Amino acid sequence: MNQNHIIEIENIVKAFPVEGSEPFLALKGVSAYIPRGEFTVLKGRSGSGKTTLINMLGALDKPSEGKVFFDGQEITSLPESAREKMRRTKMGFVFQSVSLIPMLNAYENVEFALRLAGVKDNRTERVKECLRLVGLEKRMNHMPQELSGGEQQRVAIARAIVHKPRILFADEPTAELDSHSAKVVAGLFRDLVEKEGITILMTTHDSSLMNAGSHLIELADGEVVK
Repeated sequence: MNQNHIIEIENIVKAFPVEGSEPFLALKGVSAYIPRGEFTVLKGRSGSGKTTLINMLGALDKPSEGKVFFDGQEITSLPESAREKMRRTKMGFVFQSVSLIPMLNAYENVEFALRLAGVKDNRTERVKECLRLVGLEKRMNHMPQELSGGEQQRVAIARAIVHKPRILFADEPTAELDSHSAKVVAGLFRDLVEKEGITILMTTHDSSLMNAGSHLIELADGEVVK
């Protein structure tokens, strides 16, 4: 595996059974790589296979065929316990729905991710540092319902990076945001790559964000076209 690649994908196929018909191929032999320490955009229309692929790369699902290598390790054959530990300690996730815990304030939502990752030292300092990175240090005591949609997504990003993952997966993180907030999130991702040294993979169908990253992968009908 090339050391400049944090992820390498070899001929990934994902088939979903269809009653009374041939299986539906969501991914059709996808091969690609994610460069280490860069912001990669995974582009494609709805139904192109973006979410299916990111689920494979984030160890949330297994392909029907093919292999995924993460940081030099083949992960598709690992037992679920090992995959779960990898997700909690080495990966971060931001989804279209922010899924903040409604009874916890912004600070507590971010700290909760450190507890899940088993981090015990310097939690207060790290949580405040991440909230500063996303520009919400003055809103850390606010409850989710007291924050705007864009602010909630920034809390979700702080939560996703607080345990210092090797890679952040962001699946359509701007889909429910207005255009200004979407551009703020994209700019924040670029800053995090520079300041935290993190690798980011973001899926989007928003044409205004296609050039947000330094690396682009385009999917169409379950295949890489660019």
